[in-house]
Amino acid sequence: MAWDLANSKQPFLWVVRPDQTDGSERKESLPDGFKEAIVERGCIVKLAPQKEVLAHSAVGGFWSHCGWNSTLESICEGCMKIERYLSQVWKIGMEWENNLGRGEIERAVRKVMVDRGEEMRQRAMKLKEKIDVSMKEGGSYNS
Repeated sequence: MAWDLANSKQPFLWVVRPDQTDGSERKESLPDGFKEAIVERGCIVKLAPQKEVLAHSAVGGFWSHCGWNSTLESICEGCMKIERYLSQVWKIGMEWENNLGRGEIERAVRKVMVDRGEEMRQRAMKLKEKIDVSMKEGGSYNS
């Protein structure tokens, strides 16, 4: 996963949490040379305020385990998600299989960020607008 992110040549923010079982840093398990390869365009942090990150105009995609909270936050900010329903129904994300081989993440990142990114972003923004309307006074959420 790390080398595919580096090889995608796309800028990224990656939240790598400390191992919750023993408190050790997962950063230490990143491959040798990885941090040097991404120094100009990659940022690895332990924690990030997800909602604020997703609201930033520089965000072009969002890779997640697709928990419902993350899904709603990403849609509310007009970001793309990766999950079957979002990829096949709303068409704002891509579905990845569990066992990704070397190079598949790189290709998927490029597809989201370069090839199909604008089309997916436009669909995500339409969903964001619908959510914004429903959240306003008198909207369907507040009725």
